[in-house]
Amino acid sequence: MSNSPFIAWIDPDLFVHQEDFGLLLEIFKRTPPWVFALFLGLLALGYLQSRTRTVKRGQVAILPVVMTVLSVVGVTSAFGVNPLPLVAWALGSTAAVGMGLALGQPKGVRCINDGQSFVVPGSWVPLALMMGIFVTKYAVGVITGMKLPVVQTTAFAVGVSLAYGFFSGAFVSRTLVVLRSAQPTATERP
Repeated sequence: MSNSPFIAWIDPDLFVHQEDFGLLLEIFKRTPPWVFALFLGLLALGYLQSRTRTVKRGQVAILPVVMTVLSVVGVTSAFGVNPLPLVAWALGSTAAVGMGLALGQPKGVRCINDGQSFVVPGSWVPLALMMGIFVTKYAVGVITGMKLPVVQTTAFAVGVSLAYGFFSGAFVSRTLVVLRSAQPTATERP
C-alpha cells in the first residue's frame, strides 16, 4: 500500500502486478498540474455541450478550430513536420468529415435570427471527442517520455495521426452540419 492518503482507497491488487500500480502512480506524479486543470476544463466544456444551447454564427467554429489546432500540434510535436503523419492526419480528418456529413450529426439543429444563431441540441459526443484528443495526447506524451521503442515505428506515427485527424474531423463535420441548417432546403427555395 502507498503512503499517499489520496490513493489509500485504491486496492493495488486490482492491477496485474504491484509494479504496474507503482508505474501508474509514477506517471501521475510526473504529470504537470496544468494537465489536470486542462482535463477538468475539458470535462466542464464537454458537460456544457451536453445541454441544448443557442450559439451565434461567429461562435460555431471556435471549438472545432481549437481542437483541430491541438490535434495538428499533437502530430507535429510527436513526429515533427513529416509528410507521412500529416497525410495520415488529413486522411483521418477527411474520413470523419465525410462520415459526419453523411450521418448529418448533430440532428435537430435549428437556425434562428435569420441565420445569425443556431439552437444546437445537447450531445455527449463533443465530450467524447475532447477526451479522445486529450487521452491520445496524454498517452503519446507518456509513451514518448518513457522512451519506448514503439514511438519510432511508422505504424505508431500513422495510427496516432489517424486518431488525431479523426477526432478533429468529427468536430469540423459537426460544425458544417450546424452551418448547413442555415441554408434553405429545396422545398423552401422560391
